[in-house]
Amino acid sequence: MRGLTLEPVARPFVALVERWYPDPYVFAILLTLVTFGLAIGLTDTGPVAAVDIWGDGLSGLLAFTTQIAMTLVLAHTLAHTDAARALLRGVASLPRSAFGAYFTVAMAAGLASLLAWSLGLAAGALLAAAVARAGHRRGLALDYPLLVASAYSGFVVWHMGYSGSSPLFVATPGHALSDSIGLIPVTETVFAYWNLIIAAVTLPTVALVCALMRPSRTTPMPDHLLTDDDEADPDPSPTTPGQRLEQWRPLSLAIGILLAVWLARHFAANGPALTLNVVNWSFLAGGLLLARSPLHYVRLITRAGATLGPILLQYPFYAGIMGLMRDTGLVVIISDFFVSFSSADTLPFWAFVSGGIVNFFVPSGGGQWVVQGPVFIEAARALDVPLPEVIMGVSYGDQWTNMIQPFWTIPLLAIAGLPLRSVLGYCFVTFLVSGVLLGGGLLWVGAA
Repeated sequence: MRGLTLEPVARPFVALVERWYPDPYVFAILLTLVTFGLAIGLTDTGPVAAVDIWGDGLSGLLAFTTQIAMTLVLAHTLAHTDAARALLRGVASLPRSAFGAYFTVAMAAGLASLLAWSLGLAAGALLAAAVARAGHRRGLALDYPLLVASAYSGFVVWHMGYSGSSPLFVATPGHALSDSIGLIPVTETVFAYWNLIIAAVTLPTVALVCALMRPSRTTPMPDHLLTDDDEADPDPSPTTPGQRLEQWRPLSLAIGILLAVWLARHFAANGPALTLNVVNWSFLAGGLLLARSPLHYVRLITRAGATLGPILLQYPFYAGIMGLMRDTGLVVIISDFFVSFSSADTLPFWAFVSGGIVNFFVPSGGGQWVVQGPVFIEAARALDVPLPEVIMGVSYGDQWTNMIQPFWTIPLLAIAGLPLRSVLGYCFVTFLVSGVLLGGGLLWVGAA
């Protein structure tokens, strides 16, 4: 495929985004104003009531914001330990061509996303940076924005995997809709043969598209990102008992071992249940075990903390948007519209399209299913459509429009050190390709 290229397809989208797409913070402000207009114009909610709903919703993602901030900091810190850097350099040295570099980053990020969505974002960004450094050392012309976009493109399959919010939600005893639908095990959603087939087709196809988008004129990794600061920042020589304690590695090892024991007992009791908290404590345990000393770990954490600003600023605004969408009934209006012309064969597909639209305003898989689920459950029953098909339809829609919605790019870009507009043009192509694959797959499932 050396002569085949999708650069002419990607180029207009790259130019469009670079010229017109704002910073994610500005995007969040504009989306807030649009949601206010929709809520006031399409529902019975007045302006004052809308402001109250929005304000009450601002704190709705505080716990999640803390979790994702921890994910970002702990993953960044783990990746900058000596052993992890060596591992990343080893993996990053495997691709011998630009084609292989983009393909490898997208596939690795996608496989990690199928295991745990937070792992996919963190590992994808870190691998993209490592591959860029390896390519620079080897003299390989790599486009750093496309490497990062490839990492984010792999994220397009996350809801089809083990950490998919909607499938896990309906498989959890006592979930909010259990009285109406009971429990639906993941064997009927995530591990259904048709979901596995669609995932097995979508991920390598997306990775191939990323590789084929390689530009003829590349943008290298910025010079200030080419070296790990920690390599030029050795531990200071201790001169006092307190400083010796700070650099005594057994202290870090002891607390890391305690966490590792707890994790082992958790997995023994619950199986491979990768909640966001468990992923975070796994990152923490790994970092503590691999750090040179307590002081070294604190230094790495402090450096990683510099990436948190966008998350802390923007996520409350998305929480307010989610509150407006949920509490004014906007989500139900959108869902009812698509249900109104669906048939038994097409309901999973229109659940997918509806889920993709709602995801712009409610970029949380679990939260999205809570508000959209009841509408599509009733439609599935009326049309005699298996519930797993509409559950995964909404899930596919959620992961699909993530490619052009900045919410989930924030932690990835914070690690990669790039602005949104340098990456999202390539992700528009992923959005189009994955839309055909995911939507077409659901039409096949609906007609089967």
